[in-house]
Parts: sequence; C-alpha cells; structure tokens
Amino acid sequence: MPPRARKSAPLRVVAAGEKPAPPAKPKTVTEAADAGTTRELLVAMRSRIATAVEDSNTPARDLAALTKRLTEVVRDIEAIDAREEQEGERGGPVSDEAFSAEAI
Repeated sequence: MPPRARKSAPLRVVAAGEKPAPPAKPKTVTEAADAGTTRELLVAMRSRIATAVEDSNTPARDLAALTKRLTEVVRDIEAIDAREEQEGERGGPVSDEAFSAEAI
C-alpha cells in the first residue's frame, strides 16, 4: 500500500493555559512504509541514510551513492513542504461561479 499524502490539521485558537502537545516520535522506515504518509516515509529514510553516512563502518564505496540519495530525499521533502505551503496560501478550494459574457 503506497503512503498517503499528508493533510494539514485545521488551525484553531489556543485555549488559555493550554500547553503544546509533545512532539510526535518520528516513525521508523518500516512504520512509515506500512502506515505513514509519503513525507513521513521520506523523513524516516532521510534519518536512516544520514545515520549510514555518518557510520564509520559504512564502506567508502557506498558513501557517494548514499550521499546522492540523501540529497534527493531532502529535495523531495522540500518539494512536499513547498507544495503544502502553496496550497495553504490559496485558501483552499475555490468554487466555480456562473459564466457571464457581460463580465468580459
């Protein structure tokens, strides 16, 4: 089953004295692949690849491919974030109005 696109939670007013929820624990690659969004899967992959790049036991022959893939994953995450930000700026779906030739 492919990961789902992330839906942003609607904004709301914070109640007086309300404390922010603790940050969610990042999903593992397996958890994100099984039940996460595309972004969650990419974030988990980014973390896993970064760990492999920093590991002194990672063979030198693998570092170039891992570094390249890490860069690609970061770009994919940035693209998802930019798309979601742009969609948020639009203010949601716009309904079509009746066409009026007089308006031209």
